Amino acid sequence: MASTKSKRPRTTAPEGKPDLPKTVAEAKELEAAPPGYWRLTDDEILLRSPEPEDELKTSDSWRVFRIMGEFVNGFDELATITRGVSIFGSARTHEDDPMYKAAHEVGYLLGAAGFEIITGGGPGIMQAANHGAHDAGAKSVGCNIELPFEQIPNPYLTKTLTFKYFMVRKTMFIKYSNAYIIFPGGFGTMDELFEALTLIQTRKIRNFPVVLFGSHYWQGLLQWLTTTMLNEKMINAEDLSLIHLTDSPKDAVDFIVRTCYEGIDNGKNG
Repeated sequence: MASTKSKRPRTTAPEGKPDLPKTVAEAKELEAAPPGYWRLTDDEILLRSPEPEDELKTSDSWRVFRIMGEFVNGFDELATITRGVSIFGSARTHEDDPMYKAAHEVGYLLGAAGFEIITGGGPGIMQAANHGAHDAGAKSVGCNIELPFEQIPNPYLTKTLTFKYFMVRKTMFIKYSNAYIIFPGGFGTMDELFEALTLIQTRKIRNFPVVLFGSHYWQGLLQWLTTTMLNEKMINAEDLSLIHLTDSPKDAVDFIVRTCYEGIDNGKNG
C-alpha cells in the first residue's frame, strides 16, 4: 500500500479521549482502553503503512501466523457445513420491516429443505435469516467480524465464529456456500455480491447461484449493469446469467434448490 496520510489512522483523538496510536507498539498498549474508544482492529493495523518510528519492523511478517491460525480454525469449525447458503443484508433492518420477515421465511424454507444458513452473525437481515433457520431446526452459523465498535452475535446461532481479518472471513463465506442470497444492504453487502460475481466470472468458482432479493432495491443496479457495463462491453451477457431477481421467498429457495442440485455432480471449486 502506498504511504499516504489519508490511509493512516488519525493521530489526534476527539476531546476527552486518548490520542490515537502512531505506531504498532502504541496500538497494542491501547487494547485495554476505556469503553467507547475507537480502537484499531487487526485489519487496520495490518493494512496501515509502516511509520519510520515503528520499532517492530517484522510485525507484519509475524502477523502471517495469526492469519494462518484464523484460516485453520475456520476450516476446522466449518468442515461439516456441506449444504451452506450465505445470506447477506443490512444490519440496520428492523424486525417490523417486510425485508426482515422475508429473510426469516427464506432462512426457514432453506433450513427445511436441508440447507445450513450462514450469515455475518449480527442483527438485521442476518438475525432474521438465522432466526428462520433456528425455527426450522437447521444449522445456523454466524461468521462475525472484529470491528472498531462491538457487534454482538444474534441469539439464533448454533455455531459462532469471530474473525479478525475480513479476507479470512470472506473465504469462509465462499468456501462453505453453495449459493448467496443478497437482501438490501450497504457497502458490505455490495462487497460480498461483487466478490462472488468476480469469482464466477473468472471461473474461480462454479455452479454458484446468486439471488438478489427485492426488485425495487436492486432494479437500478441491474439496469446500470445491463445498459452501461454490458453495453460498453466491460462484461459479457453470460456473466449475469446466474443472477436471479425475486420478491418471493419461495421462488428464491426453489431457484437455489433447482440450481444447486442440478450442479451437484459437477461440484463447486471452493
